[in-house]
Amino acid sequence: MLLAALTERGVNARVEAWDAPEKVAGWSTVDLVTVRTAWDYTWRRDEFLAWAKHMDAVTVLQNPLAVMEWNSHKRYLVELTRAGIPVVPTTFIHAGSPHDPLGPDPVVMKPAVAAGGRGAYLGPGRDLEGTLADLLSKGDVLIQPVVESIATEGEISLVKIGNKWSHSVRKVPAAGGFLVQESHGGRLEEHKATTRELEVAESALACSPAPVHAARVDLVRMNGEPVVMELELIEPDLFLRRSPREADRLTDALLANL
Repeated sequence: MLLAALTERGVNARVEAWDAPEKVAGWSTVDLVTVRTAWDYTWRRDEFLAWAKHMDAVTVLQNPLAVMEWNSHKRYLVELTRAGIPVVPTTFIHAGSPHDPLGPDPVVMKPAVAAGGRGAYLGPGRDLEGTLADLLSKGDVLIQPVVESIATEGEISLVKIGNKWSHSVRKVPAAGGFLVQESHGGRLEEHKATTRELEVAESALACSPAPVHAARVDLVRMNGEPVVMELELIEPDLFLRRSPREADRLTDALLANL
């Protein structure tokens, strides 16, 4: 859809794999590179950021390098909390570091560099000690309380393109599940964002280290209030198929950077 919208504007646009070695020398010949579906970067973050640094040096990169460096590691959630943004309470543990024993309460733990629910576990904390040790042997880890509202209300995704909050969806997990992604059996529903949801999303996005042409803010409800679950600024699914006209707005937002 984005390629079609760009082509209609007379733009020569194409899709390339970010890690294709034969393309590296040619990136400098294009006017703008935007990251859309590089969903394997979480396994190779250092390599991906090295590529992004090269892009930043030879062309216009969207979203910017500073944003990719910041948003590719979920420690940004701790930074949002320090900035006063309502966020799902998050404990951050450095890889290989000692930590207090986990209690009996159910928790969700996940790698600090991950996407699509990969590597996420839910269960009583003390039953996940072995899982935590395994995750910490590979990288930094986040631990969060279980957000009960996800099972009943799901997770809200608000999409901003350019300077406008364009559309939003509700992502609901499968019965008995806790992951909302469609690949894990979740489903999408229509959603109309509330004023408070937009306020929280805007305050979170304001913490980005640089302006972005497109963003997605994922919210959940805790104690009746929307709080940030994730801030997606690198390669988010923008759900364009649920709002096709937004492909034109995304095109406008991209071309404004040229």
